[in-house]
Amino acid sequence: MELWGWEYGEVFYYEGVRNLSKENTLILVKPDGLMKSLTGNILSRLSESKLVIIGTKMTRVTPELAYKHYEFLKDEPFFGHLLDYIMGKYHETNRVMALVYQGPHAIKKLRHIVGSTNPEEANPVSIRGAYGRITTKGLYENVVHASANRKEAKKEIELWFTPDEIVYNIYPTKQVVRNNVKMTVWR
Repeated sequence: MELWGWEYGEVFYYEGVRNLSKENTLILVKPDGLMKSLTGNILSRLSESKLVIIGTKMTRVTPELAYKHYEFLKDEPFFGHLLDYIMGKYHETNRVMALVYQGPHAIKKLRHIVGSTNPEEANPVSIRGAYGRITTKGLYENVVHASANRKEAKKEIELWFTPDEIVYNIYPTKQVVRNNVKMTVWR
């Protein structure tokens, strides 16, 4: 049995057969989820999807990483608070757990389990509905992030992970030399 993972983000091959229903998606367990010790509960809920984790890490969130992740919201009045939130300034930790999931309809499955962005509108049995809140400043502390679509998932995965941190070749890569070290990077 051969399992090659994604072939450049569009086609998944399993035992030599093309399968277009496989997707990759990014999940972040945000600082409030980590500080509330919800990681185990969150991972248990996400496992209900029967998807495969192909990349995971704990990482510090720098101002540059936070800005690039939420750049599409830069004109919103809450942008500064959002950056502070993902960098952990409200929860005394600047780390998140980043995961890449892969499988059939991964984005739809995980967004269903995660729930609506607004914790008050989220299904009470979803992750955000059960563990999220809205602060008195109106900031959503929704404990997790989930990619909304394939284009966003690709952008976010390439932002949060290097190719070598993911067990399959899911997008095109190239070899480069930086500081006399040969490494694989996204094309």
